[in-house]
Amino acid sequence: MPKISHVLETCIYGRDLAAMERFYGTTLELEKMSAEHPRHVFFRVNAQSVLLVFNPEETCKKQDVPSHGAVGAGHVAFAIESEALEPWRRALADRGVGIERELSWPNGARSLYFRDPAGNSVELVTSEIWDAVG
Repeated sequence: MPKISHVLETCIYGRDLAAMERFYGTTLELEKMSAEHPRHVFFRVNAQSVLLVFNPEETCKKQDVPSHGAVGAGHVAFAIESEALEPWRRALADRGVGIERELSWPNGARSLYFRDPAGNSVELVTSEIWDAVG
């Protein structure tokens, strides 16, 4: 069977798309690709991955693609370089985002956890997190 190359898109859900657009576009500085309120707002993470933010009530409606949605908080993790951890900690504090938890992993990776406006768990994790998993 052919190999899968990478995760192309990740979905999270939030009813207040304007708040989600401000958080991911302004606070985390992701590039907005498109928005169709009240259904979705999409962000480019890098050349290979996209973050899709959907209003769960709208994505359950019949459309061209299969309906989908989730109830309750989801999780998304963004990889950062080790030297970016402290600048991100300061940037989040400057932007009024409280760190919910910080973890140091056995392999030396470190994570910052915080919440987006919809209550989703957002993680900034140093990129070596999965190096020892194999």
